[in-house]
Amino acid sequence: MSDVPVIDLSQAPGERAAWDQPAWKVYLWAVCELLFVTNPWQISSGLRIRILRGFGAKIGEDVIFRPRTRVKFPWKLVIGDRSWIGEGVWFHNQDDILIGNDVVISQETFLTTGSHAHRRDMALLTRPIRISDGVWITSRCMILGGSNIGRSTLIRPLSLVSGDTLPDAEVWGGNPLRYIQPRFEKTSR
Repeated sequence: MSDVPVIDLSQAPGERAAWDQPAWKVYLWAVCELLFVTNPWQISSGLRIRILRGFGAKIGEDVIFRPRTRVKFPWKLVIGDRSWIGEGVWFHNQDDILIGNDVVISQETFLTTGSHAHRRDMALLTRPIRISDGVWITSRCMILGGSNIGRSTLIRPLSLVSGDTLPDAEVWGGNPLRYIQPRFEKTSR
């Protein structure tokens, strides 16, 4: 026998810890998500947004919401005006995800607000994600709970933002995440 402990997952707190809505609503959302949001068919972005709003998402005007997206709990999603959500983006939002105006979240990006108490009992731990106005998160990034991305910051492809607070108007990338350069060149007059 090893002295290394193993957490008995049968004793772990249940998966419903983040639901905060009645079971019927969670299950009905699962069906609607499959039919109208995750569906790869090129059905209307407007229809997708109406379904999400019907389940409590707060989505601004002129938002584009592409196919094959996933939203765990729409009632924990806020998206500002004129933002673009790319194909295959996954909002695994067991806590709030707050997205500003004019934000681009590109293809296959995964945003998750949840983790587990891995040293204790695997209980669900959540922290919100905040993405400021004008941010561009390029394709296949991973944004973890507790991340705060500053105004007009750009995250390069395949980057991991693991609960970091990033300043305004910079380019960041990689895993581990590192500063690359300012996003905008300063112009002299």
